[in-house]
Amino acid sequence: MSIILHNLPPIYNSDSEVLILGSFPSVKSRKAKFYYENPQNRFWLVVASVFEQDVPRTTDEKRAFLLRNRIALWDVIASCEIAGSSDQTIRNPVPNDLTPILTAAEIKRIFANGRKAEEYFNKLISPNIGRNAVYLPSTSPANAAVNLDQLVQAWKAIRQKF
Repeated sequence: MSIILHNLPPIYNSDSEVLILGSFPSVKSRKAKFYYENPQNRFWLVVASVFEQDVPRTTDEKRAFLLRNRIALWDVIASCEIAGSSDQTIRNPVPNDLTPILTAAEIKRIFANGRKAEEYFNKLISPNIGRNAVYLPSTSPANAAVNLDQLVQAWKAIRQKF
């Protein structure tokens, strides 16, 4: 395995209130240069359902959806060794610096999309920023044990008032 660099900038603006962090972008997302671009990943379907809006299709629609709903989006890991898109194979992770997001926006809650994102956040970032992340079940197709309805119910936490 070789070291892979995260090639996607964070999405946020000064109105962002919620930060959702994945672990590291999939091969398809890195190639497309945008988040959750594997058509089998349920992220866009889940967040659209939570906000009772149409599923965004294009990169511009997805970016607008996030900002309109005050969501910041990024990943915990800036670089790592990884085989394909499998979080289970991540080695030598280096964290992203969340300071630009946390400085520019009043992030009220941080959410981790999946156990690996939560694990790496708790290990690599939380001790430095003194904040915790709320675990949400992964929208990845690898998390087939959790169906769409269960995901939507769990992910409604991102809409709760703070």
